[in-house]
Amino acid sequence: MKFTKMHGCGNDYIYVDGSKENIPKNRKPEVVRQLSDRHFGIGGDGVIFINPSKEADFEMEMYNMDGSRAEMCGNGIRCVGKYVYDKGLTDKTQISVISCGKIKYLTLFTENEKVSAVKVNMGSPLLKAEEIPVVAGSGEVIGERIEVDDKEYQMTCVSMGNPHAVIFMDEIAQLPLEKIGPLFENHVRFPKRTNTEFVKVLDRENIQMRVWERGTGETLACGTGACAAVAACILNGLTQEQVTVKLLGGSLQIQWDRKENLIYMTGPAVTVFEGETDLTISGL
Repeated sequence: MKFTKMHGCGNDYIYVDGSKENIPKNRKPEVVRQLSDRHFGIGGDGVIFINPSKEADFEMEMYNMDGSRAEMCGNGIRCVGKYVYDKGLTDKTQISVISCGKIKYLTLFTENEKVSAVKVNMGSPLLKAEEIPVVAGSGEVIGERIEVDDKEYQMTCVSMGNPHAVIFMDEIAQLPLEKIGPLFENHVRFPKRTNTEFVKVLDRENIQMRVWERGTGETLACGTGACAAVAACILNGLTQEQVTVKLLGGSLQIQWDRKENLIYMTGPAVTVFEGETDLTISGL
């Protein structure tokens, strides 16, 4: 199987052309776990299959490293845009990509005939508790208390096509994410588990963020998480509508256009290397 390793701000995935590599759907979770392993496989935060689509220009079929299906990935979809343009699958710089039935619209910025950055219309944030989903007593969860490991936190919940719980903190650098991340992810209040963003507000135009991704663990960046974090900042009156999100792997530019009620994300997309792997290894 041919593959391409790519990353957006260090959030790295293995990309496969689904029109050329035919893997039965029931085998994909097992294949994803093997390929994502950083010791025995290629290594990555998951695998993204780029497939033909009747509803959009392309389909993004995304899996977390544990083999579970994910609805959306902001860093991943930017790399999809770079993949299809750089490999000549499209010559357009305005494309649409569908993932789990939801279409996103991408603007591709090129240098030397290669995509260097991508702006994504991430759509409208979902704020109703049942749409996220999160168990709550009110319609929206903004600055609501949650108890994790006998400690109380304030959370704001947002869906960007996948669930996010945003926690504001004074300091995040020394946060023991390996310990508390899984406790948030699997908390009883999140029926479909959750991604969790731990955010330090630097000023009204800049925030710092660490993220625990559902089904993966801590990653160097999360595009949907950055969008959710900025939405949460604005809902709590902490920042302006355009914010730079500083992640472990780099920075993303996020804008929530309140008039259109659309969130836009702009950031890099990078190809690391390409290769082939034998899926018959380890019985695959």
